[in-house]
Amino acid sequence: MVRSSKENRKEEILEAGLEVFAKRGYHNTTTAHVAEKAGISQPYVFRFFKTKEKLFIAALDRAFERILLAFKNVHSSPEQLVDKMIEAYEELSELHPNEMALQVIGISVTEEAIRNATKKGLSNIQNYTLERFKDAGIENVESEVTTFLARGILCNISYFLDFPELIAKSK
Repeated sequence: MVRSSKENRKEEILEAGLEVFAKRGYHNTTTAHVAEKAGISQPYVFRFFKTKEKLFIAALDRAFERILLAFKNVHSSPEQLVDKMIEAYEELSELHPNEMALQVIGISVTEEAIRNATKKGLSNIQNYTLERFKDAGIENVESEVTTFLARGILCNISYFLDFPELIAKSK
């Protein structure tokens, strides 16, 4: 099925929002910035997203959806699951780097709706990872999931700050 031009335009605005929010942050971005990036008028942005906050949440949701999809597409033996999921996340980071920045920004914004969207996205990833690790028979599963998520967040911070030295290279 071919998307209508209206659906395509909404996607273009969402992708432009992802990029602009990732580069400028939440508070330094206006819908005018997003409109300029998408090559449309600012009022047209409001046709699809009633507020800047709703646009940011949609972009943040997209980032978390892509992460979950990357993890769901990992097919490996139980012994290699963690390594393969890390590889999938690293690949996603290269293909969609704005998602990494958006997560850091989402964590730092104090508006309740954005905090709730960030909590929901992280919770979905945590729950999926927990079930996936349990199904693979990983021991100390809660601790392993916490470590896995913590490393992911540390990778996001490292990317966001352009500080690769923050991540220790494994031998």
